[in-house]
Amino acid sequence: MQPFGEDFFLIFDVNLYCVLAYQSTPLVEINDPAFAAAGIRVVLKREDLNHPHVSGNKWWKLKYNIEKVLQHPSRTLLTFGGAYSNHLYATAAACHELGLRSIGVVRGEEHPLLNDTLQFVKDQGMQLHYVSRESYRHKTEADFIDALENEFGAFVLVPEGGSNEEAVQGASEFAASLDQSFDYLCCPVGTGGTLAGLIRGYNSTKTILGFSVLKGAYGMVEEIRHWNPGKTNWQLITDYHFGGYAKSTPDLLQFIAQFKARHAVPLEPIYTGKMMSGIFDLTKQGFFKRGSTLLAIHTGGLQGK
Repeated sequence: MQPFGEDFFLIFDVNLYCVLAYQSTPLVEINDPAFAAAGIRVVLKREDLNHPHVSGNKWWKLKYNIEKVLQHPSRTLLTFGGAYSNHLYATAAACHELGLRSIGVVRGEEHPLLNDTLQFVKDQGMQLHYVSRESYRHKTEADFIDALENEFGAFVLVPEGGSNEEAVQGASEFAASLDQSFDYLCCPVGTGGTLAGLIRGYNSTKTILGFSVLKGAYGMVEEIRHWNPGKTNWQLITDYHFGGYAKSTPDLLQFIAQFKARHAVPLEPIYTGKMMSGIFDLTKQGFFKRGSTLLAIHTGGLQGK
């Protein structure tokens, strides 16, 4: 097999379809004794470098949602997230870059001192609307959305985490642009939109692995199947959530620190750190067939680490 490099990423002009800035990103082979002993090769796609603020999979998930907002008379996007949401962070930055109005419905009570994420989204011009955790559970119901429209006027609604058909379409386009010869394509999974897009867009003879960062994410399987009826070349791995969303353990934090020291690649403990830890553990278990090649996607979010 030839060395991996730029020739293996099919570059295309994404700006033909979206006016949001995008920087082409490198493939980095992770040379580690654990992989050498198992007889596999692991390559990391550094999508965390594709944009200063709308990084990783967020760029692809927002791409067609942003185009929809640009075509809407209100030029307003409303979405949802918690106080440390990477999705709110990326959405606020994208709307600021393109001169769009953004509204973020935030789960939980307002605090006088904002954390770094909420201060950033506010500085980007996002209008923050706080709701109680109980009210937030009703965010997909018609009465809740009608009340938001009465308060803020017309808008394009993007769900929490940005996972909808537009997001799946963007992630699918990203998958189709990748080298299709890898045996495994791996990504961390939050709400499932990115994984669904990778399944749709990548070589159907290869295996797609999603590493869930949520505890008890089994219900997500049906939603991913809904986006990809008939596709069976994928698996949602649920053993590496490290306690659940935005939770971590000393072992995970130690792994991330060691990974950066050995490979000069920063990870974060919410998404990509958990995926890479899972890949190493599965390698030790002999999960991957000797001679296999893996392409793992760094989905960004480093500002939240």
